[in-house]
Formats: sequence, structure tokens, C-alpha cells
Amino acid sequence: MAERIAYIPLNTCPEGPSDAATLATIGLAGTLDCRMHVATFAVNIPPVASPLGGFLINVKGMACAIEDRSKAECDRLRALIEAAARDSRDVTFVHHQPVMGAALDWATTESRYFDLALTPWSPDSASTQDMAQSLVFGTGLPVVLVPPSANVARVDHIAIAWDESRVAARALGDALRLLADGGRVTVLTVNDEKRLSGVGIAETLAKSLEARGFAAKAVTLGLEGKSVARTLQDRAIREDAQLLAMGGFGHSRLRDFVLGGATKGILSDLRLPVLMAH
Repeated sequence: MAERIAYIPLNTCPEGPSDAATLATIGLAGTLDCRMHVATFAVNIPPVASPLGGFLINVKGMACAIEDRSKAECDRLRALIEAAARDSRDVTFVHHQPVMGAALDWATTESRYFDLALTPWSPDSASTQDMAQSLVFGTGLPVVLVPPSANVARVDHIAIAWDESRVAARALGDALRLLADGGRVTVLTVNDEKRLSGVGIAETLAKSLEARGFAAKAVTLGLEGKSVARTLQDRAIREDAQLLAMGGFGHSRLRDFVLGGATKGILSDLRLPVLMAH
């Protein structure tokens, strides 16, 4: 049987992911029986001419200090992962030092050589959130965002945010491949967030899943004054799902992302592992 390999990119400029989010990501990879390809990204700052000739501002020295700090963080994260990994043979490390601003494109392209991408998510780290957005909208792979609080021993229950869209169908297919044998699926439909294509679509999907041998349950939700992201995550957690799968809506132009409401809400307040497909 072929082994599944998860790509885990760790960008360290201007800051790296939190230790808690990194360890949660490594733990989820183990739960999913994935080997890990961990890519650390330090920054390379090209020489910049100072208009003051370096008399008052040591531009070169500042750039070197940032590069050294970024490289040291890569080394520290590698040591953290090596200590946490169940088996060192399950982890492959590569280190990159692209020019400033190029890490996201590099990681997005490199990720396509693997089965899925797992990325740590930290609420106070712009680097991790930028990496998550770049992967979701650029890689073409299943991307699982992992918050620091995630502690998943087994993925035997997933929730799917269902609206009959193409990206929701893609997210469902991706998530089912991660579901443990005999696992359950809860189908979540929010009925007052946007116009849906039909009535009873959660029940229709649940019946389809049952016909394919899955245990499935349909749940139709109202927002009740909450955001769609909060509504979906609250119910997924209430149902004891270990993973929420959903389509990511948005597009990018010159790295300025225009996100759909649910996608933006999930990326700003992640409370359980979320698989996003685009």
C-alpha cells in the first residue's frame, strides 16, 4: 500500500508558527498515518542601498540580523519536531532561504508533489495565516489548517459544510479519504446565510453517504445572530467531529485576497482542524 505524505511548510519571517500549533500539526500528521515532509523557510534579504549611505542606519546589519534570526528559528523548529516525532524515519526535512516575499509561492509549488498539506495556524502570526491562504487558493491539494488547541487521537467523525457547490463536493471527497474506517459524517447546512440551490440538501447528501456505506447525519442550522464560521464550528464541536471540511471561497490578485464570508471567518478564528478545498 502506498504511503501518504503530508507537506508541512514553516515560514519564519517575520515570525514563525507557535510551538503549540507546530506540535498540533505534527500530531495530526501522525494521527492520519502520514509521513511528513517538513519545509522550513528562512528569509534572504537582497542588498538595499541606503539613501544615507549607512551613516545613520546600518541597513546591511539590520538585514543580516533578520536573516540570522529567521535561520535560527528554522533550526529551533526542526529540533522541536525531531523531539516530538514518534519515529524520525517518518519525517524528512528540507530548508529553503528564498528572497523576501517568495516563500509563499515556493511552498505552494513545492506542495504539489505530495498528497496533502498541513499548516499550523496561529491567531497572532501573520506568517502562518498568509501561508494558509496561499496554499488553500494555490496548491490544488487538500489543505488542513491546524490550530494550537487541536489534539486529535483519531479522525473517525468529520463534519462537512454543504451547499451543493463544486468546492464543497471537492472538500467532501478530500475529507472522506482521511476518515478512519467505520467513521461518521455530519452534514451541516446553514439555511439563512445565502440562497441555496434546493431544499433538504443536507438530508440528500446524508442519504447518498449512507448508500455508500458511511454513517451519516444531516443537520440544518440557522445563524441566530452568529457568523457562519462560528455557527459551523460551534456545531461541528458540539457533534464531536474532529475535522470540519469546507470549500474555500475567494480569489487573489497580487496577493490581495478577496475572501467569502465563511472562509474569512474561519481564517480569523480557527477552533478545530479545518480542511479547505478550492
